[in-house]
Amino acid sequence: MNRKTIAAYVLRALAQAQMDGKVVTLAALTSELQVRKSDVRSVVTALHDQGYVDALRMKLSWQGFAIGSALIGATLPELRPQKHLTLVAA
Repeated sequence: MNRKTIAAYVLRALAQAQMDGKVVTLAALTSELQVRKSDVRSVVTALHDQGYVDALRMKLSWQGFAIGSALIGATLPELRPQKHLTLVAA
């Protein structure tokens, strides 16, 4: 899994939650994305450090909200891309 991909999903989920007036917890975000809690926590921490998320309140900054809301209609890369098997003739 790619941290940038997880970050896009986190921003989108938090933007949608803010638009819906919902409170999001780390556990709920982890459950919604089906990603390990440690991965979500590290991404939220990085987004907090960059000024996109208030990690204590799990709310987006204006910049984070702008990015997250723009991602709502976007097609994001798969969180877990399928591995393609190559068959080799012997």
